[in-house]
Amino acid sequence: MTTEVPYFTNTANGYVPAKLAHRSTSLQPLKLFRFVLNHVIPDTVRFLVQLIPLIVSGVIGLVMPGKRKSIHGHTALVTGGANGLGRALCLRLAQEGCHVAVVDIDMAGAQRTVEDVRKLGVKSEAFLADIANYEAVERLRLEVESKLGPVDVLVNNAGLLAVLSLSEGKATDLERIINVNLLSHFWTIRAFMPGMITRHRGHIIGIASIAAYFPVGRFIPYTVTKYAVRALMESLNSELRMDGLDNTVQTTCVYPALIATRQQFMDMLDKLNFLKRFYVFTPEQVANEVIKGVLINKREVFVPNIMALFSKQFECLPASLRHLLVSCVMRGKIPKLTVRN
Repeated sequence: MTTEVPYFTNTANGYVPAKLAHRSTSLQPLKLFRFVLNHVIPDTVRFLVQLIPLIVSGVIGLVMPGKRKSIHGHTALVTGGANGLGRALCLRLAQEGCHVAVVDIDMAGAQRTVEDVRKLGVKSEAFLADIANYEAVERLRLEVESKLGPVDVLVNNAGLLAVLSLSEGKATDLERIINVNLLSHFWTIRAFMPGMITRHRGHIIGIASIAAYFPVGRFIPYTVTKYAVRALMESLNSELRMDGLDNTVQTTCVYPALIATRQQFMDMLDKLNFLKRFYVFTPEQVANEVIKGVLINKREVFVPNIMALFSKQFECLPASLRHLLVSCVMRGKIPKLTVRN
């Protein structure tokens, strides 16, 4: 059903400035004291009281593992499933009994993944689709539903990793990175989530990056899209709660550190001595942590887990100190190089 979007534009009556009731600009200590006494203090106390069950729940979660759910017999769709982390996620989902739709533009690689997934006793099909195009995603939905059934687990994994700055690369390069890394999430969620809501079961996983917490130069387009995926998943989770659907459709956002994907990228990191300073995870290690988190409905998965603590604390630091820390870690010139996950 098509609904009119309430855009705020100047086309009808031009720009109309907002008018507020007259307010005195002079400082009135008594009014300020009453406001603090009647609103700020009660709201603060109420907020702290509401934090108690969350803190207790968090402590219990650290001590006792959450109850695992079953996704056996569900249909999962993984974008960018031909290689790297996407392939590992396909295989890991198959181990849990999921039928797997492998979506990629690399059909040869997608077909190899399908063959290995089928060896685990589940159904799997390869699908060629440009997920940055909404009409293509709608066609993909119909094709997947006809061959494997409706999608219960959506994994937005596909992404382009570009080592370039704002002044580098063609305009079309930047558009493609943003469309694949971010806009595709909008299209797949828009296409598959309504069915999840109707069937009262679904899980949406967004693969972001630790770069969503630790931004660095020379990776600007990639970093910005991963920040945006983080915002998208947090906003989606909030909206599901507002609509009373948080027990119907679950969300998980993933923040992995370095992953050993393409050899081209690993060679570049090795020349920069990154591999001597950082632990690099295999796709299988990350996929295992992702699915473990999904099975207990974790809203965020950090790989490694300790990064959850560091990431939250890092954001609390002054901007100058954050910049200094990142500069110390990312020392050395990073050459221009574009690769694909």
